[in-house]
Amino acid sequence: MNRIWNSRFAKPAVFSLCLLPLLVLAWRWQANELGINRIETVARFSGNWTLRLLLASLCITPLRRLPGQSGLIRFRRMTGLFAFFYAALHALHYYAIDVQWNAEIIWEDLRIRRFFIAGMLSLLLMVPLAATSFQAAIRWMGGKRWQLLHRLAYLSAVAGVVHFFWQGKAALWTPIYYGIFLGALLLYRVGYWGLRRRA
Repeated sequence: MNRIWNSRFAKPAVFSLCLLPLLVLAWRWQANELGINRIETVARFSGNWTLRLLLASLCITPLRRLPGQSGLIRFRRMTGLFAFFYAALHALHYYAIDVQWNAEIIWEDLRIRRFFIAGMLSLLLMVPLAATSFQAAIRWMGGKRWQLLHRLAYLSAVAGVVHFFWQGKAALWTPIYYGIFLGALLLYRVGYWGLRRRA
């Protein structure tokens, strides 16, 4: 499989796949195929893809340790940055379309709506990850400090799942599935860290 992952066509293909949901959303918006409440549809769509791509980026670490899969590491940064991109679109849609930059509504949401607070926390935790996702940042920070900082991705994913679950507008099984998947990734990380400590 490493031949495929290291192919010169692999990165453009993954980039296109990550961008495809946005193109589908834009086409559906233009064709008026987002249902009666398209504001909520767009919010849920962009939020879902934020979590999916964030979890996909977290999956790459354990998957690359499988035989013949080390080349997957080439796509971790890209999927993480796309997760931040969709998170930023999700937030911008809320501010610009949903509440239309109404400061009173934003302040009220920030004070009393716990799902909003969890969502803001998830986005803010992603900002330093996106800002330090380049080779120059790794050299400047040093590998160990960079890796420690980028473990915030797990906290961001936890906050994102909680944000989804606390909304309670749709069937709760979807955020529960995300939570189970994230829990499995966290258990793997803890188990792997424990085995390395013992060794």
